[in-house]
Amino acid sequence: MKRIGVTGHRGIPPEAYAHIRAGMHAVLRGHDGSMEALSSLAAGADQLFADIALACGAELTVVIPSGDYEDGFTAPGELARYQRLRSRATREVQLAFPYSTDEAYYAAGAYIADNCDRLLAVWDGRPARGYGGTADIVSYARDLGKPVTVIWRDGLERHWI
Repeated sequence: MKRIGVTGHRGIPPEAYAHIRAGMHAVLRGHDGSMEALSSLAAGADQLFADIALACGAELTVVIPSGDYEDGFTAPGELARYQRLRSRATREVQLAFPYSTDEAYYAAGAYIADNCDRLLAVWDGRPARGYGGTADIVSYARDLGKPVTVIWRDGLERHWI
């Protein structure tokens, strides 16, 4: 089974969605046989990836960083989408952090990088705003020698959430 993980920004400019969606489809459709998609289902890149992976027939593994993770979904529809995707997961990994901290987010990203064959990163190439951000997980995966596919539209500024 091919295992593809995701890391990415929560704030994706609307004008980037078509490009990012096409890039994800290209990566996920490019594999023959069974596939496992690993995601924390954060708003933005993680949820988009999970939607596309499920549509491509992948089994979804959800990595939940902390016991209070659902409390972080505050924008309209985010929590409902998270819960819908979570209910479709084949497997769930609950990390032992009681609270959503930078360390919990880093640990979830590291878990995904450790357990995938390829990491897909929706990343603008800029440094992380805090410990455990997309840049940190890309660096961690590359240090492991994992192939990383970066999807971003050149010249586009992301929204900071």
